[in-house]
Amino acid sequence: MGKIRYALIGCGRISPNHIAAAKSNADSLDIAALCDLVPENTQKMINDFSLKGVHTYTDYRELLRAERPQLVAVATDSGSHAAVALDCIAAGCSVIIEKPIALSLADADALIAAAAGRGVKLCACHQNRFNRSVQKIRQAAEGGRFGRLFHGAANIRWNRGPQYYTQAPWRGKWACDGGALMNQCIHNIDLLRWMMGDGVDEVMAYTDNLHHPYIEAEDLGLAIIRFSNGAYGIVEGTTNIYPKNLEETLYLFGERGTVKAGGKSVNLIEEWRFADGIDDPEQVKHEFGEDPPNVYGFGHSPLYADMIAAIRDDRAPYVDGAAGRRALELVLAIYLSAAEGRPVRLPLKDCSSAQFAGRFDEGLRK
Repeated sequence: MGKIRYALIGCGRISPNHIAAAKSNADSLDIAALCDLVPENTQKMINDFSLKGVHTYTDYRELLRAERPQLVAVATDSGSHAAVALDCIAAGCSVIIEKPIALSLADADALIAAAAGRGVKLCACHQNRFNRSVQKIRQAAEGGRFGRLFHGAANIRWNRGPQYYTQAPWRGKWACDGGALMNQCIHNIDLLRWMMGDGVDEVMAYTDNLHHPYIEAEDLGLAIIRFSNGAYGIVEGTTNIYPKNLEETLYLFGERGTVKAGGKSVNLIEEWRFADGIDDPEQVKHEFGEDPPNVYGFGHSPLYADMIAAIRDDRAPYVDGAAGRRALELVLAIYLSAAEGRPVRLPLKDCSSAQFAGRFDEGLRK
């Protein structure tokens, strides 16, 4: 198999990470085309990354017809992820979808079914699973080093202000995005669910918009999760931290182990305590820590490498469509619990961020 023809649809804030990841896998990928509604965005990517022979489009359907890519990354506004990806799948493309995989469970299910039916690969871009710190913690969890897990916590204490939302007006809107939990916090929510065994029985939550009157959705979410294995989880997600991002942390507490991952994007191991004593905590912290320049971390390149291998070896990606759906389901369960003021049982049959429109409008607040 020769190089895989690759295209990127959506050249906004996250797009440089995708092109950098594609270039880091240049032995396997041929960057054929870029697409964005704003031509200046694609030209900026070409200039910034010194791309040669790359065609640009403002209509992704035209790109699909003309370029016939084999792998497409969808990095458009969240509300269009599913529709764009479904068209890519119908054209025979394997797809990497930026988080969230969709904004409704019905769309997530449609994506998974379409990819299976067309025989292509579907990857949810939860790149933090590839952090060295996260991989080390996952190895400990899979090896049973925690013993019985008691509880875990995902804390996302960030700042987002008016400039962030005016940069892309779709942000913070229920039909196009959701709020802090769906956009900023879903990566760590994904990690918490994954590490705690994936199965969730019940969620109880509060959400609110305390400091962002210019967006529709929440800037604070607090949730308690009861996992199917008897453990519990806590989610604290906010974009209200003064004056800038403070931390993103993941805690896991078990009968024989305690771990804390922190840093910009859970890329540092800050606590590593296990009863078995088989490794030196200070060495683990040093060896498995990373210092990325921003909250996006270094995970896109290994995620791309895994997706390339999945295509070539005809196997599921490490972060497949079902994984993306589980993260989405948990965020939607938090939204539903907060909106209805009750515990919500999982699995959810269907739910969509759009059904919470008006949640924080004056007179409708709960």
